[in-house]
Amino acid sequence: MRPEDIDAIAEKTAFSGVVRVDREGQVEFAKAYGLAHRAYRIPNTLDTRFGMASGGKGFTALAVLSLIEDGVLKLDTTARSLLGGDLPQIADDVTVEHLLTHTSGIGDYLDEEADTEITDYVIGAAHELTSTEAFLPLLDGHPAKFAAGERFGYCNGGFVVLALLAERAGGVGYHDLVRRRVLRPARMTSTDFLRSDELPADAAVGYLPLDGVDRSNVFHLPVLASGDGGIHTTAEDVSAFWRALFAGDIVDRVDEVVRPRQDVPEESMRYGLGLWLHESSDTVFLIGYDAGASFKSAHDPHTGTTRTVISNTTPGAWPIARALMP
Repeated sequence: MRPEDIDAIAEKTAFSGVVRVDREGQVEFAKAYGLAHRAYRIPNTLDTRFGMASGGKGFTALAVLSLIEDGVLKLDTTARSLLGGDLPQIADDVTVEHLLTHTSGIGDYLDEEADTEITDYVIGAAHELTSTEAFLPLLDGHPAKFAAGERFGYCNGGFVVLALLAERAGGVGYHDLVRRRVLRPARMTSTDFLRSDELPADAAVGYLPLDGVDRSNVFHLPVLASGDGGIHTTAEDVSAFWRALFAGDIVDRVDEVVRPRQDVPEESMRYGLGLWLHESSDTVFLIGYDAGASFKSAHDPHTGTTRTVISNTTPGAWPIARALMP
């Protein structure tokens, strides 16, 4: 895709964010568009950090898988063995592997199969969600939707449960666990968990349309991201992530991470362990969509090509991503 074609889509859609294309470690295209802070007219730059929404689930999965490689957890470890009496509606046979592959069947606090809008307020007291343990009341009380292993059912809460299991098994808080086991090995120096009410100068505010105006997402998301996504990153760090992953710097058995575990025909994709997979090729994806955030990054391990579109608006990334990615 030609740079002028990307520019044309960005102009037509009022895109706000960053587009980057790498091939074999060389940057072929990188450009920022729009505003990081609309009230103060602060522009996005290539160094701006954006919330990546559910793209962060991949980092949770890799942190868990690194614990598995160390023998701290197993794929067949049951959630109940670490939850004890917490979250009693999670079935006793739900395992780490079920949670990683969205086949656990557990009820979801943020159910994407429910009839809700992205603009709805669904998480209650966002300011209280500063730790994984703080999510327990939000995760509790949701009946199972289906038996473990029965089918694929995308589950945000399942990845918060994974974060909780990783904390309890590893003895390290989730945020530090991801920093130590994913961000540092990948040399993702600009990626971190940022409080939404304490964003630094280089972070973009997320915007979504409400009542005819664009408002920030500060009341829609947890004040501090947990296992189901929301970490802040840059397009450059995303490229570093893919290089590190396929170099074996984060986990050893990358082939197991990207081995297809589930067909997801309704999305025309497949799913591995915390990562989306192309329906017929070896291209791997991180994808995120939330209030005030949209993100998609595709990596082809055969050509070493990475394409990333990241935006600080709810629908912003999709037009360019559709044109740019397989």
